Amino acid sequence: MMHTDTATAVPTFPRALESYPAVPDQTLAADLVMRVQLEPFNAIATGLFVLAIIHTFAAARFAALAHGVQHRHDEVERAHGRPATPSLWAEVLHFLGEIEVVFGLWALVLLFAITAFVGWDTATHYFSDTVNYTEPMFVVVIMALAATRPVIGFAEQALKRVAAAGGATPAAWWVAILTIGPVLGSFITEPAAMTICALLLARQFYDLQPSTRLKYATLGVLFVNISIGGTLTPFAAPPVLMVARTWEWDIPFMLANFGWRAVIAILLSTGAYFFLFRKELQALGAQAPVVDVDQPDDDTVGSPLLSVPRWVVVVHLAFMAWTVFNSHYPALFVGGFLFFLGFARATAPYQSRIELKTPLLVGFFLAGLVIHGGLQGWWIAPVLGSLAEEPLFLGATALTAVNDNALITYLATLVPNLGDSLKLAVVQGAVVGGGLTVIANAPNPAGQALLGRFFGGAISPVGLLAGALVPTLIAAAVFRLL
Repeated sequence: MMHTDTATAVPTFPRALESYPAVPDQTLAADLVMRVQLEPFNAIATGLFVLAIIHTFAAARFAALAHGVQHRHDEVERAHGRPATPSLWAEVLHFLGEIEVVFGLWALVLLFAITAFVGWDTATHYFSDTVNYTEPMFVVVIMALAATRPVIGFAEQALKRVAAAGGATPAAWWVAILTIGPVLGSFITEPAAMTICALLLARQFYDLQPSTRLKYATLGVLFVNISIGGTLTPFAAPPVLMVARTWEWDIPFMLANFGWRAVIAILLSTGAYFFLFRKELQALGAQAPVVDVDQPDDDTVGSPLLSVPRWVVVVHLAFMAWTVFNSHYPALFVGGFLFFLGFARATAPYQSRIELKTPLLVGFFLAGLVIHGGLQGWWIAPVLGSLAEEPLFLGATALTAVNDNALITYLATLVPNLGDSLKLAVVQGAVVGGGLTVIANAPNPAGQALLGRFFGGAISPVGLLAGALVPTLIAAAVFRLL
């Protein structure tokens, strides 16, 4: 039965978690069945969410089908003496294979389902008033800023000094990017760190055409390291940000309970993969880069544009600092971004083209994920509340693979009387599991968007899972055993 907000005459949707009756000694399964009986739309919302997740796993298949359909279409056109033209069905399949649009497409289906079930007013109220789009908007802005020529050039020059200690070889760059870049996420936020690391890996590593195994291993350790690398502070990692204010976690607390463990896990994971692939990494130094002419890297060092003055770099970093400092206030960070676009135009000789397509697609992906995730609390909250410490850690890690980890930790704040050790366990599980899938952590779609072209246009979920498994196990061991 839908509750109604008498002030607005719009039914409360979704139903408040505290409104579900607590039945003593009731099993978890019985509790979930009762919640579906009280609110039948719970099953519909979760069913659509599951279909969206399945779609993300099938994205690579859609991309392959699109390529095959286009190839057959081109053969028919040539057989009739006509010039090659895009195939309508190939374009449709290609669109369905774009992982960034998956949750947005299924959000449209969800909109129709809510409208059919409880009415248009409730549906629009949920989409426009209930769902908080601050995080997707922030990711769009910080990605666009982090991908600019002055910022990437500054980061590249800084990491170059570290890579120089290893002879500035591809292997040295690989180690420097995967160890230092994720830790920077604790200060410039994880989405910004992901953007910088992905762009530098594209130039210093992926352009050298490594093997498929090494590609996925690198992607897996990147995603896991970014997920745990933002935990030195309480404001940079989305799953930590969701609980820090409520549970009063400050920087000393994060350093004592998460930060040093995160650094150790990053070093161990990167070191393990370096040892496993050391021969191939060393051999990459003899290979010439193969640059994608259709989607070249955003040139920084060696660009035909004028050399970037220090004051331009400082202004760019100041815009990033403004965005991070005001990350909770869209009016301020979006307004700051508009000022930045004006500044970029005025300093055009020092800028490359401002890339907005990729950040917007990533923001669209995250917005769709937030829309769906907001209707999953009915089952996630009781699952989290029913687990002891170690099962809670494992459960949070597993749930993170199929939900945004920030959603997992946010719902944990709604569980009454959660002990301190349980709070640590759920957040540890959420950050440790943040590299298992593209949807597990908010910055991951940015990495997918920026590096997907090196994987045939779509990253295989199985390949990513395999690449992230060892770093995830190492991080789990470090966080739970040290």
